[in-house]
Amino acid sequence: MGSRMPERSTGTVVRAGARGLVGAMAMTGVRTVTAAVGPREQSPPEAIVEQRVPLVSGLPERHEAAITELLHWTYGAAGGAAYGFLPRGVRSRPASGPVYGLLIWLGFEVGIAPLLGVRHAHEHGVAWRAGTALDHLLYGIVVGGRLAPEPPSARGRARRPVTPLRRRRSRGRARVRGPRS
Repeated sequence: MGSRMPERSTGTVVRAGARGLVGAMAMTGVRTVTAAVGPREQSPPEAIVEQRVPLVSGLPERHEAAITELLHWTYGAAGGAAYGFLPRGVRSRPASGPVYGLLIWLGFEVGIAPLLGVRHAHEHGVAWRAGTALDHLLYGIVVGGRLAPEPPSARGRARRPVTPLRRRRSRGRARVRGPRS
C-alpha cells in the first residue's frame, strides 16, 4: 500500500512552507472577521510585537500592523516548512495537519509566550481560545495539504523539467504541448 505523499525533498518542504504562508494569511482573514463581530482582543503576534519589539511598536499604527502581519506570515511559512520536514508516514495521515496546527498554538502558549514573557497568554476567555484553536485548525488543514494535495511521487521516473510550452500542429489544428524529451 503506497502513500500518495512524496518522500521528503526540497520541493516538499518548499510547498509546505508556501502552504504555511497561505495558512497564516487565512488566519489573518478569520481574525479580521472575528474582531469585527466580537470584542477586539490582542492577537499573539500583536502581543509579541508590542512587548518585545520596541522598534516596531513605536511606528505609526498602520505600519506596526503591517509589520506584525508580515512577521506572523513569516512564522507561518517557517512552521509550514517545518511540517514538510516531518516523515512521510506522519504527513500522510489526514489528521496530521490539524493536529500540527493545534500543536503550533500549544507550543506558543506553553513555550514561546512564557519564554518571551508575553503577558497576554492567560488573559483571554474561553471564546477567544476557541476562536484561536479554530484559527490553528484552519492553518493545519492548509499546511497539511488537504485542500491542495501533494503531487504523486515520481518513483522510478525522471521528472521532466519545467520549461515554456511549445505549439505543435497536428491534423491542421494547433495544440499546446510540453517540451520535447
